[in-house]
Amino acid sequence: MAKKKPVVIVTRKLPDPIETRMMELFDARLNRDDAPMSQADLIAAAKEADVLVPTVTDRIDSSVLSQAGPNLRLVANFGTGVDHIDLSTARARGVTVTNTPGVLTEDTADMTMALMLALPRRLVEGEKRVRSGDWKGWSPTAMLGHRIWGKRLGIIGMGRIGTAVARRARGFGLAIHYHNRRRIDSKIEKELEATYWESLDQMLAHVDIVSINCPHTPATFHLLSARRLKLMHKDSYIVNTSRGEVVDENALTRLLAAGEIAGAGLDVFEHEPAVNPKLLELDNVVLLPHMGSATIEGRVDMGEKVIINIKTFADGHNPPDRVIETMF
Repeated sequence: MAKKKPVVIVTRKLPDPIETRMMELFDARLNRDDAPMSQADLIAAAKEADVLVPTVTDRIDSSVLSQAGPNLRLVANFGTGVDHIDLSTARARGVTVTNTPGVLTEDTADMTMALMLALPRRLVEGEKRVRSGDWKGWSPTAMLGHRIWGKRLGIIGMGRIGTAVARRARGFGLAIHYHNRRRIDSKIEKELEATYWESLDQMLAHVDIVSINCPHTPATFHLLSARRLKLMHKDSYIVNTSRGEVVDENALTRLLAAGEIAGAGLDVFEHEPAVNPKLLELDNVVLLPHMGSATIEGRVDMGEKVIINIKTFADGHNPPDRVIETMF
């Protein structure tokens, strides 16, 4: 008798090749119209599924997991961050959680570097000026920004993405500084000529650009608090392609409006998809719709990792991308 295929419920529309492969391998229930699932929908899915495939927009909290059916044994997250999943409740109920690490590293690092260039050189302001018809031609003092060559970059979270950002930044002449829970391998530190700061406060006061590349965990919520943001000097910039909750967004907005921080490039927001209306009024910010990892190649790679995790688990083995703990 053929082995019964696991019921796999996918909460959002995934790339066509991934959905096709899922239909071949599993009893896949897909979200063809890509409408975000309500909490009631997620609870219903958890009651029915053997495997749930959520994304960052789904809150898989205790209210969902506590009502899960007896067959739910795997939450195969489509994404790297798992701050939207209650790992403690999952562990207590014997539900394995997996994610998709590694495949988004280069794409996110590219976007981080793009924001680092866009901010000091005022690229978005310049593009808007051309489109508005307000551009009157070249002038020696028009649209002056700042060079990044020779500036100091402070990276918060020197994991895969932070290291990839550092490698790119070296090519643009930036000096690398970093704060991390643990000091990185000395060979990588030497390769990047990176300076380790045990004190985040001291690093923030020393650098010209801050790049946030750590995950959101209880320990990193508002890691960049109002107090810490005030340690940055008024000509410095902040770039966040990680999670909005790591920064006190209200405090950041106030400091940007007051000119106490020169600018910010934000791909993520504390209460997304809601964006602080006061941020929208500022010219010294670049705001993106959480698109740091949004490449066709990256999304397909993510889907393939999800499939491997499900198939390995369904075959009775430990999936390769089990989430054990989250740190930076």
